[in-house]
Amino acid sequence: MQVLIVEDEPLAVKKLTRLLSEVAFDVKVAGTAGSIRATVEWLEANPAPDLIFLDIELSDGQSFEIFQRTKVKSPIIFVTSYDEFALQAFKVNSVDYLLKPVQREDLEAAINKFRELKQQYVREANPISANIENLLMSLTGGAATKEYRSRFLVKHLQKFVSVEVGDIAYFWSEGRVNFFKTKEGQRYLVEYTMEEIEAMLNPRDWFRVSRQFIVSVPSVNEIHPYFNNRLRLHLKPQEPEEVTVSRERVADFKVWLGK
Repeated sequence: MQVLIVEDEPLAVKKLTRLLSEVAFDVKVAGTAGSIRATVEWLEANPAPDLIFLDIELSDGQSFEIFQRTKVKSPIIFVTSYDEFALQAFKVNSVDYLLKPVQREDLEAAINKFRELKQQYVREANPISANIENLLMSLTGGAATKEYRSRFLVKHLQKFVSVEVGDIAYFWSEGRVNFFKTKEGQRYLVEYTMEEIEAMLNPRDWFRVSRQFIVSVPSVNEIHPYFNNRLRLHLKPQEPEEVTVSRERVADFKVWLGK
């Protein structure tokens, strides 16, 4: 059985590879990929694997975007840290999942389920496409109806203030503490993780250029080539630290900024 592992954490790839060798002697890891872009390139350059282990949060975004970029002909076992609502969506749509950190007994049960359902996955008919579409609808509530956050309630001095998203220039992370800066240059502490903030914002207007920064279109003042095929950004108001677009996200960033 040929499998593709899509995971951006090298240690997680090693652990999953080891567990697979322990629970399924006939499994061969045909390839690994750590980003949306790398996964799409691998799928388009190689025969469809028998099974894909797909992490949801990748280095350049959520892996659901893969299905919008290329035709996926293989059944999926998702690897996720999602809440119970999302897990229920996986079950309803007959798409199995593994909850992080992956446990041996859970992996073995998922492999056994796949073997039982194998006859249903006829690649020519691509039966998983409908499941993926249903899954996306379940998780997002439908792209056309998804609502994004319009304001943030933050503490300032001895009171709380409401700040409109349209007045925010960018978000950034300093260690485990996250902030945003308004277009007027005011800095506020925000009590959400960067992953949560990213999910709250309309991707048409916001882009996560790195693990540390999420920027808006108006905040990008200058763009310069940077070493290792990255980009260096100058923001307005002035950024608190160096802002670079990671190499894996440069192509998507250019597309986003050019829309």
